[in-house]
Amino acid sequence: MADDPIALFAAWFEEAKVSEPNDPDAVALATATASGAPSVRMVLLKGFGPDGFNFYTNADSRKGAELAANPVAALLFHWKSLRRQIRIEGPVEEVEPAEADRYFATRSRDSQLGAHASLQSRPLDSRQGFEARFDAARQRFDGRDVPRPDRWTGFRLRPVSIEFWSDRPHRLHERRLFERVGQSWREGLLYP
Repeated sequence: MADDPIALFAAWFEEAKVSEPNDPDAVALATATASGAPSVRMVLLKGFGPDGFNFYTNADSRKGAELAANPVAALLFHWKSLRRQIRIEGPVEEVEPAEADRYFATRSRDSQLGAHASLQSRPLDSRQGFEARFDAARQRFDGRDVPRPDRWTGFRLRPVSIEFWSDRPHRLHERRLFERVGQSWREGLLYP
């Protein structure tokens, strides 16, 4: 496990599922415009493995547009209850449509309807306007399955670096950095 950051992530993630009171899968996603202006927001991790870390969104959202213009990002997990964080950086790619379909099918019906109703990241005149769009989606799909909207998709961050940070007394923290070298990983330490 010591030389495999994905296995180490899996172990830490399992601990977070037990100790974090809310959303252990919540992760800060940092993107940037083509000119380098940064933006960060919380998303939910919806899968991970040797190929990368997956999250889902509307491709027309601000993050979707930024990923299209500059397909590289960073993730930050902060598990306060464990006094740990993990930073992950790398290029981002869209998942295959069949993979996005499979995940979309696992979402609650209201979440599926919300994906049709939301013009994510665009200005909204009033909450009532969104609720009217949601009600219209509910009527449109009454009695049938809700298909995945064309622009709702998944993204996979393929890590090139993963840093594991552990809190230590007197701010003498432990920082383990894994960097991808070909198909393997090189591990080193960083000063706190």
